[in-house]
Amino acid sequence: MGYGCSKRNAFVDLNENVAAQWHQVESHYQRRLDLIPNIVKTVEAEANVEKSTLTAVVEARAKATQVTIDPTNMTAENMNQFKQVQGELSSAISKLLMVTENYPNLKSSQAFSELRVELEGCENRIAVERMKYNENR
Repeated sequence: MGYGCSKRNAFVDLNENVAAQWHQVESHYQRRLDLIPNIVKTVEAEANVEKSTLTAVVEARAKATQVTIDPTNMTAENMNQFKQVQGELSSAISKLLMVTENYPNLKSSQAFSELRVELEGCENRIAVERMKYNENR
């Protein structure tokens, strides 16, 4: 009897670890979402950037905030939808960062430089936490 309880407790612990690791992933995605409005404001203030690029970032962020995953009820469909909207957001951010390279005032702006470093750090932390999550599954 003790062996069966021990195994059950181990599975419960494993499930809790997976859920906790998923919350870490979500936390870093949320941090990225929180930085985006600051980046958009800075870019708008410093450069006459293509409006469509900024609009794409804002729209991708809005989509990404609408898709959440319950770690106790993950399905392949939910994960694919989540990956898709996060991928769209990453793509929009990359395009924004590429477009801003054409604006010398923006590149030299301390505020933008700091935000860019923060955003790059977010992307790295997201990658690390996703890797840890995948290892725990």
